[in-house]
Amino acid sequence: MALFGGLFGKKESAAKKLPPKALPPKLGAFTRPAPKGRNNYVIVILDSCRFDSFMAAQPKVMTKLGAVERRYSYASWTAPSHYNLLMGLVPHRSPPNVFASEYYKEDFLNYNRRFGTDGMEFGKLVPSLFMPTFLRKELGFFTHARVSLPVLNPATVINRDFDSFQLMDKHNDMASMLPTMKFSEERPSFYMLNVGETHYPFALPDEDPKNWPRISGINGVLKGLDKEVVEGKLVHKSEAFFEQKQMDELRQRQIGAVKYIDGVVEKLFDLCPKNTFVTITADHGELFGEEGYFGHGPIMHTKVHEVPFVEGQLR
Repeated sequence: MALFGGLFGKKESAAKKLPPKALPPKLGAFTRPAPKGRNNYVIVILDSCRFDSFMAAQPKVMTKLGAVERRYSYASWTAPSHYNLLMGLVPHRSPPNVFASEYYKEDFLNYNRRFGTDGMEFGKLVPSLFMPTFLRKELGFFTHARVSLPVLNPATVINRDFDSFQLMDKHNDMASMLPTMKFSEERPSFYMLNVGETHYPFALPDEDPKNWPRISGINGVLKGLDKEVVEGKLVHKSEAFFEQKQMDELRQRQIGAVKYIDGVVEKLFDLCPKNTFVTITADHGELFGEEGYFGHGPIMHTKVHEVPFVEGQLR
């Protein structure tokens, strides 16, 4: 079987491969204002990491930021969830008896603490409703993204108003992001890090890809779909669904990936200047056999929305 994303199929030729770095399209000249924030801000997004996997891993480093909360993603798969995050909508608490408008107000006020600002003018988020645009053009930040999953590659709509945007060479190597990260003494920096080790097949950088199970996600499905259509009709392949034993093994792999990432995050903390605020969360969760489901995406289940959330100021 081929698992999440032609992602893990054969490498494309160098001629077809997307450039690892790309700048967003020029939207007209602008003068970056004097910085209005005191903090660098880093958001680490553990792709597909569900809350109970995170807690079972018992991470020692990430929990130094504060208490880990059980929160809920606004979406069930990578692309829309990252767009929500870049709008400023971090995973929510699902509070009862509260109007959404009131929750949004309280949630957005937390950005004063994250950015180290005194009285952000939230009205200036309109009309873009996009945090990188606001950070560059209103708060004077440098903006950067490092992504692991091809569905977020630099050619997609998510690459807007970033000073740098890099799709990493491997989908499962957070450590390779760290040497690319630079912090300026002139003004604060924003980094979005999309981490792939916690995404299926939950593989660490030194694992041999030959041993990975494989199922395609959106990226891989679209690349191979034309070959599976005959006279306008899809030719269905006979593929056996995972047995629960396999599901349990995959969940243990995700827990192991969180343990590994905890060590990489320790190096990230050492790299960041002391005036850095860090948020660690996930874009969505993952199903491991509950009610007959596996994975994420076209699934309506609590576990596909349930994610960890922890944040705090370094040093």
